[in-house]
Amino acid sequence: MTIIKKLSMTLITLVTVLGLAACSDDKAETAGEKVDEMVQDTGNAIEDAGDKAGDMATDAGNAIEDACEKVKEGVKAKDTDC
Repeated sequence: MTIIKKLSMTLITLVTVLGLAACSDDKAETAGEKVDEMVQDTGNAIEDAGDKAGDMATDAGNAIEDACEKVKEGVKAKDTDC
């Protein structure tokens, strides 16, 4: 299971638990608003995590390409592109 899936499941569980807890303390309308806000916050957190994962993958790919080019330069290869 990927980190994003684990984070998503954790956040969804948290929203559900907090939503149920909110229902026992306040009026239904207020509880509904709190649940809506939590769901939106969860969606934003998941989106941010996805963006960060994409950035990390790009950075890793660039680092691998840089390392490959350095190795080729070190062995004086004719083609230094990777």
